[in-house]
Amino acid sequence: MATPTSLPATFVAGNVLTAAQMNNLRGAFRILQVVSTTKDDTFTSSSTSFTDITGLSATITPSSTDSEILVLANVKGSSDNGTSASSFFYRLVRGATAISVGAAAGSRTRATGALGTRLTGSAFILHSDTVVYLDSPNTTSATTYKVQGLTGAGTFYLNRRETDTDSSTSPRTVSSITLLEVSA
Repeated sequence: MATPTSLPATFVAGNVLTAAQMNNLRGAFRILQVVSTTKDDTFTSSSTSFTDITGLSATITPSSTDSEILVLANVKGSSDNGTSASSFFYRLVRGATAISVGAAAGSRTRATGALGTRLTGSAFILHSDTVVYLDSPNTTSATTYKVQGLTGAGTFYLNRRETDTDSSTSPRTVSSITLLEVSA
């Protein structure tokens, strides 16, 4: 594993890097591994508590405790609560710990994002959201990242609209989560 901190703090004319320093520099800030999961089927839930979205998780085993994990998640969905407004909140989770969520503020839901809001009279909405988050898990153990969702009221739908008629105007989409181990 690269340790760029072993390089000189500054360089001056005439400095020559040692072979060890060159190897450290060569290995610095590289992508060491990539793990990705794509969910192409649908998921539906009426849970008002965060629940795992089946099939939207990925596991990576960092090669060093200094490595960071770049998490890229793309979530597509909608929600419905009959004739009133509803929301589909989602969050990123590492193991059992929510990451990349908003600050606590009263009884507001701490989430990574919200999509699929259906306002009265605004049917057939399908939203897409992308999250980029750099995490420092500080472990070399297998670590699972996943997406969880909840609805404020009604039902949320992943990879489809709330109205899912069998026609060419009713889309099916994919959601994904990709993990990149970045060397320190």
